[in-house]
Amino acid sequence: MESNVERELRLRNKWDKEGTFQRSITNREGRETFVFYEGPPTANGLPHAGHALGRTIKDFVARYKTMSGYQVLRKAGWDTHGLPVELEVEKQLNIRGKDQIEEYGIENFVQKCKESVFAYENEWKQFTEALGYWVDMEDPYITLNNEYIESVWNILSTIHDKGYLYKGHRVVPYCPHCEISLSSHEVAQGYKDVTDLSVTAKFRLKGTENEYLLGWTTTPWTLPSNVAVAVNPNMNYVRVKQDSEIFILAESLAPKVMKEKFETVDVIKGQDLIGRSYEPPFNYVTLSNGYKVLGADFVTETSGTGIVHLAPAHGEDDYKAIQDNHFDFINVVDTKGRYKDYITPLAGQFVKDCDVDIIKMLSKQNLLFDKQKYEHSYPHCWRCDSPLLYYAMEGWFIKTTAVKEEMQLNNQGVQWFPHHMRDGRFGKFLENMVDWNIGRNRYWGTPLNVWVCKECGEEKAPKSIKELRKLSVEELPEDIELHKPYVDKVHLTCSCGSKMERTSEVIDVWFDSGSMPFAQYHYPFENKETFKKQFPADVVIEGVDQTRGWFYSLLAVSTLFTRQSPYKRVLSLGHILDENGQKMSKSKGNALNPTELINEFGADSLRWALLADSSPWNNKRFSKKTVSQAKSKVIDTLLNVYSFYSMYAEIDQFNPDSDLGGTQTTLDKWILSRLNSVTMEVTQSLDGYDITRGARSISTFIDELSNWYVRRSRQRFWSSGMTDDKRSAFSTLYEVLKKLSQLMAPYTPYATEDIFTNLVKDSVHLSDYPQPDETLIDEQLEKDMDAVLQIIELTRSLRNTVGIKTKQPLAQLIVIPKEENNLSPLEKYSSIIKDEMNIKEVEFRGNYQDLLVVELKLNFAVVGPKVGKSVGEVKNKVEKLDDTEKEIFLQETAIQLPLNSGETVTLTMDDVLIDKKGKDGFELLEGSNFLTLLDTKLTQELKEEGLVREFVRAVQTHRKELDLPVDLRVDLYVETDSWLQAVLIRFDELVQKNLIINSIRFESKPDMKIFIVEGHEINLYIKP
Repeated sequence: MESNVERELRLRNKWDKEGTFQRSITNREGRETFVFYEGPPTANGLPHAGHALGRTIKDFVARYKTMSGYQVLRKAGWDTHGLPVELEVEKQLNIRGKDQIEEYGIENFVQKCKESVFAYENEWKQFTEALGYWVDMEDPYITLNNEYIESVWNILSTIHDKGYLYKGHRVVPYCPHCEISLSSHEVAQGYKDVTDLSVTAKFRLKGTENEYLLGWTTTPWTLPSNVAVAVNPNMNYVRVKQDSEIFILAESLAPKVMKEKFETVDVIKGQDLIGRSYEPPFNYVTLSNGYKVLGADFVTETSGTGIVHLAPAHGEDDYKAIQDNHFDFINVVDTKGRYKDYITPLAGQFVKDCDVDIIKMLSKQNLLFDKQKYEHSYPHCWRCDSPLLYYAMEGWFIKTTAVKEEMQLNNQGVQWFPHHMRDGRFGKFLENMVDWNIGRNRYWGTPLNVWVCKECGEEKAPKSIKELRKLSVEELPEDIELHKPYVDKVHLTCSCGSKMERTSEVIDVWFDSGSMPFAQYHYPFENKETFKKQFPADVVIEGVDQTRGWFYSLLAVSTLFTRQSPYKRVLSLGHILDENGQKMSKSKGNALNPTELINEFGADSLRWALLADSSPWNNKRFSKKTVSQAKSKVIDTLLNVYSFYSMYAEIDQFNPDSDLGGTQTTLDKWILSRLNSVTMEVTQSLDGYDITRGARSISTFIDELSNWYVRRSRQRFWSSGMTDDKRSAFSTLYEVLKKLSQLMAPYTPYATEDIFTNLVKDSVHLSDYPQPDETLIDEQLEKDMDAVLQIIELTRSLRNTVGIKTKQPLAQLIVIPKEENNLSPLEKYSSIIKDEMNIKEVEFRGNYQDLLVVELKLNFAVVGPKVGKSVGEVKNKVEKLDDTEKEIFLQETAIQLPLNSGETVTLTMDDVLIDKKGKDGFELLEGSNFLTLLDTKLTQELKEEGLVREFVRAVQTHRKELDLPVDLRVDLYVETDSWLQAVLIRFDELVQKNLIINSIRFESKPDMKIFIVEGHEINLYIKP
């Protein structure tokens, strides 16, 4: 038998051969376009479970919209630039850092980067194809291509023309391991909870012997870079005496900071401290202007001491305060995050590792007042996981703050899933955004297209290769390479007559990916009409971490370039977690390989598990078991239903082109009504992007189809000849399977393709998504059948409770609807309930007084506080209520009880515990809509019939073991004890009805199969 994986491979080959994907686009030519953007993955790493979720949902939306009548172009893309690529190449070459890269040779290094970016391209293609993700991988956009870079340059040049691209000196987040600065949205992706040390240091005021400012810092390693301390001019400060020393700190913080007893000498304003000089804690640097108290509004009394140590090289506020006060600027840390040589005790050491050393050095000089451990969230490099430093450096920035309000306004017009992201995570990030740190002092990336004249400072930003040729001093080759170091050799002619050199930076790789709506079509140089049709996107889909990555860069680039939002909708996907709720990672050993899951269970199973398990925006606990269950409960069930249909259609030569019709049964009408109700539910869900709700509607329907409609209809397919009833069964199941395949096609493209192609002889993915036929929806019929299923489930539970199998017939089931209007319509379904639950008689009744024993007990926890000392009397009265009084209480849900004191107590249903039991061998089970009472008494005749049904099951089991065709009539030979033989003869009609046999003979045969049925030995021989 063909496995799911084999089937999927066969269908992929079929799609390739027939060009099905391309046909699904061309057959919608001229129809309305649904615009889809593919966020570019990097092919220098293998795909993981998160990629499987993202790619599944992208494919789902594109398939659904295609089947809904839209033309959906799906252009793949590759993100090829950036530091992750450089780090990978460094590993391969066994080098580290800029020094060794430059020693190796920038040109050689860039070439290695270019070669490495597609290291896993084949694995990505195979994974994408195996998953069933239809995307054009033959003509992808690639961020390293000249055409793509030229479009990016066009955008950057336009931004430069608007005055939004500038060079500035700022304190920026900096990774000393990668030797690169980061933008704020990159920083937002890498926070980790860590434990660090904070320090309160003593800064001795000049001209005093024992008077100190208490300065507080959470970064002790920055103390050698101290230039000043800051106070708030408007806050109150105190001079306090403790032992022989005097300390100055914020008045409100003194009790907390000083801890032990202290004496307040006087109270002063922060303003009075400004200008005072102090001795720095370390004397490795000599300043001409510094080591003084200055005033700053950012100093608060919410933490620390109210006096803040300032290191201008490592804090934005510090830097600005120093600049505003014209103090000296110092930086004692090199670009690798190590102390420079003149910090002699710590020279060459990584600063973040030196907090304890700094504290020891302070203590040795009697300048340590206090130290404390504290937990906080600290930024780490999202690429290499190193802790970041804040580092003053010169760089290129885009003035995104100038278009902040436009970006916020554009965001308000976007439909976010989940909705709270718009004003929550994403909206708040926009609210707090800073100018985009766009330049990177690295090698492998889109070079920043700004040339600067060293003589007059003029800047030029060519918009195109053509403009670059026109402005270039040198003659440029036809195949000019727009990467470092080649483009660095190009010089432009300045208007002052001097040569202009390109600024050395490459750009933030996020600007590359944010430019894809334009650069994927080499806009504005060509494809203008295509671009116009493909902008903005109807939807973009990526993980939640892209709120500060791709979603942000798309919006920022588009707003800067066109003033428009680049997308109408954002689907922000949650993380894939392991079954214990932990984030998956290779280092933890809990990462699931999606390719391995596909190879074991099939892509349909993986896709269904990802889409049906929980809403895509929620973090998703995921395991191999989830995929296995999707396969067994949904995919295999669907295929088994189709297999049942196709087997009997072949036996009976049923041809839907000519044989449709027949006389519909209630069951046929019900399943067709459910099919159209579910179609309505699913289309409403999917139009609202509620993919999981749609999946759950389908899942319920598949269960109803398999475990109710097909199971209840088997006898119709087994009957001989093509009767009207049988034709209707075939016609109904054909229609259901055809439409169900279409409904499920975006979820499970393979199984549905196989079924639909076999039924209709064309691809399901070239068909239109089904629309509900409301004339076939019978709400009352569905309601009735749902009630029947509830009753059957209650009865099945009762049988399980008393341990009586369904094979054993029982005499009677009594059903009491809780609402009387539920009573009459259900009586016509008695035969179904009798047959399904193997019960001789089903009775519907409106009351149960003579069937139940009702016991009422006082709920002491509720009544005790209400009646106090009378609780014992109330208890006795409740237990003495007669059947009539109990019935009145149950109907009216309240009862009044007179007490000996003359008072009356009113009891409600909350005050009483109700215990109901059946009488005379009846077992009771109460559901939300029905009470069911099952007669569990077994007569001799019922026991005998149960035994015969077990015999029938044994024969059917043996037929399966012999692998006999389901429609083959056989001769049955039986050898057993005389009593059981007599029973089987007496129940011959039941045996003939349930077995496909010519005759049953009670005689011995060689090699008979032995079965034990309820203690009776039965020898069987089946002769085909």
